[in-house]
Amino acid sequence: MAVSYAVARAGVPSTASFRQWVEAALRGARRRKRAEVAIRIVDAEEGLALNRDYRGKAYATNVLSFPAELPPGVDLPLIGDLAICAPVVAREAAEQGKKPRDHWAHLTVHGTLHLLGYDHIEDGEAEAMESLEASILATLGIADPYA
Repeated sequence: MAVSYAVARAGVPSTASFRQWVEAALRGARRRKRAEVAIRIVDAEEGLALNRDYRGKAYATNVLSFPAELPPGVDLPLIGDLAICAPVVAREAAEQGKKPRDHWAHLTVHGTLHLLGYDHIEDGEAEAMESLEASILATLGIADPYA
């Protein structure tokens, strides 16, 4: 796993923390094959540009997931990339009364599950994904973010 920081590191978790959270998500989703994830911690400007260019939304969002689209015959463990917007994570944690570290963990788990194909567009999918997230976070000692 690789983590790149496009923001100051103060208040942003370490690479080891991101690795722990990604591995917890993979275990929780029962992913048995080796998996690689690249994470980029972005500022609001880059977060806005990514969300605008890839989702057509004119605001920075907390986490974006980019599943790997490998050509046929290329057998790599890369499952995709995550872009996590540091100022959005900090703002949301404060607004929601959550510990910043817990919110970082939640968004990392959430994004990793997206890379594995989980989604929350339909109500049933959302309930299943949120339940799995809460279960994974519980293994890390983090309260249900949806409660």
